[in-house]
Amino acid sequence: MKFFNQFLVASLLTIALMGVAQAADIKVGFVNVARILEKAPQAEKAKISLEKEFSPRNKKLLASQKVIKKLDEKLARDIKLMSETEARRLQRDVLEKKRALKRDQEEFREDFNLRRNEELAKLQRLVFEAIKGLSEAEKYDLVLHDGVVYASGAVDITNKVQKRLASTK
Repeated sequence: MKFFNQFLVASLLTIALMGVAQAADIKVGFVNVARILEKAPQAEKAKISLEKEFSPRNKKLLASQKVIKKLDEKLARDIKLMSETEARRLQRDVLEKKRALKRDQEEFREDFNLRRNEELAKLQRLVFEAIKGLSEAEKYDLVLHDGVVYASGAVDITNKVQKRLASTK
């Protein structure tokens, strides 16, 4: 029943749009937003900025991992030569360092994801401003994106939007 209702609404909408389209020429465009987000020069700039911002913390995490690995190797190699107290102390030290590393990694991941999402939101705003500007400048009546099953090259304005974005670096 739900499918039938959706089909009926879609059919009525199509008939209505066909009537409007015959009454006046409608200029329709399609934009592949995912492709734009992937290829925009601003996306590359944001990626480089994030790498630069988070690189020192990532190097610090990698250094901590190496220290822990060396302590683990020392413990495995020398445990039989150590006193029981010294072995327990080293085991406790390794465990504390692993816990601290795990916390730091989780914090790093959360901070990185927050910043990445901020940069993505900025880029999405730029893309939609470019789409809107192009649509108004070229007098499009309807511009579609996500969820389009097929769009011919005649209505695909993705390259135009990419060029507009490139000019707004």
